[in-house]
Amino acid sequence: MAINSKMKKINLKNILKKTFNKKASKKIVTKPIKRKKQKVKNNKLKKIKTLRKIKKKENTKSDIKPQNLKLSKINDQKPEIKKVKIQETEKKLFKVKDYVVYPKHGVGQITEFKKIGIGGINVEAYILKFEKDKANGMIPINKQSHLRPLATINQINKCVSILKSKPKIKRSMWSRRAQEYEAKISSGKIYELAEVVRDLNKGDDMMIDQSYSERQLFEKAYDRLLNEFQIVLGTNLEDTQKKLDKALKRNLEAQAKKIIEQKEPTSEEPSQVKE
Repeated sequence: MAINSKMKKINLKNILKKTFNKKASKKIVTKPIKRKKQKVKNNKLKKIKTLRKIKKKENTKSDIKPQNLKLSKINDQKPEIKKVKIQETEKKLFKVKDYVVYPKHGVGQITEFKKIGIGGINVEAYILKFEKDKANGMIPINKQSHLRPLATINQINKCVSILKSKPKIKRSMWSRRAQEYEAKISSGKIYELAEVVRDLNKGDDMMIDQSYSERQLFEKAYDRLLNEFQIVLGTNLEDTQKKLDKALKRNLEAQAKKIIEQKEPTSEEPSQVKE
């Protein structure tokens, strides 16, 4: 009986050990599983928090946009326009009957000062008369910087020396050169006009060698230079033209023929008398 009781105690001990070992093993196994679940839950929570933050930012932006629109509307309000009845003027640099050069049209004469109403604004202006074009022009006094006075005699002598010098022709395309010549003519500067006349001059063969556009530009610059020369020098048209042609070496043969034709009848008359 004692042996049986001892065996029973041993069996109970073994059973208890096994049960305790099983529980311990179960606990060890379950712990990492619980941690993984917690990590997953933590990641989900983080994502949810980030999404909430993004939504909050979007909501704040949406709240800000209408405010910005309101501000822009307030800023876009039209400013008050003050009505100007009289335009600002300057001191008059030119007098009535003065000749001036307007770059786009050439030499013109000031005929009068006039106050003109344009759009309810009173404007003081020069009235110009262009005899060659048979047209009148108007320039406000506050824009008189676009006009220039006539050249001096020293400037005209320098122009003559430019006309006598060798032409400077570039090898670029004619379209580009034509633009440069047109810009020089419209500048109104007398030296640039002389350069255009010199570079486009072809002498007596002008009608043969030049194209229509070249001839047109030459005549435009030549006429403006001739008109200014005539007024400054105080000579008639023929004499000023002779001076320009002599500097350009144009029509010299034609002038020589005229001189010969004028001398021929004088040589014939004495022969008739001898008969």
